[in-house]
Amino acid sequence: MPSRDDRGWNPYVAGVLAGILIVLSAVLTGNYFGASSSFVRTAGLIENLLGPEHVARTSYFLHYVPLIDWQWFFLVGVCLGALVAALFSREFAWRGMPPMWAARFGPGAPLRSVAAFTGGFIMLVGARIAGG
Repeated sequence: MPSRDDRGWNPYVAGVLAGILIVLSAVLTGNYFGASSSFVRTAGLIENLLGPEHVARTSYFLHYVPLIDWQWFFLVGVCLGALVAALFSREFAWRGMPPMWAARFGPGAPLRSVAAFTGGFIMLVGARIAGG
């Protein structure tokens, strides 16, 4: 049986292939990969269901209409692709937390929850500042 280090794609090969795919997407379609707008638009869709009068008055949603677009499907595809890859490599497992997080933050949920939320928030803000 191969060791855990022998499984999966080489990160350098995967990075080069992702870079080529991003360039082809930009050249052929004029679209760039991204997911931060999908989060905001999904929030707008949910808000539209719960209180449509708020969405209609929000200047952001006048410029970026809350809708399900190609970026939203790209994000769904990333999630499904990760699931399929994990299933085919037999690496899929339901875990409360990855072993690396347990080693770094301990078994308790509060510290790792704060770290995960803070890291995700920083990435989201950075992506929004950078324009996606």
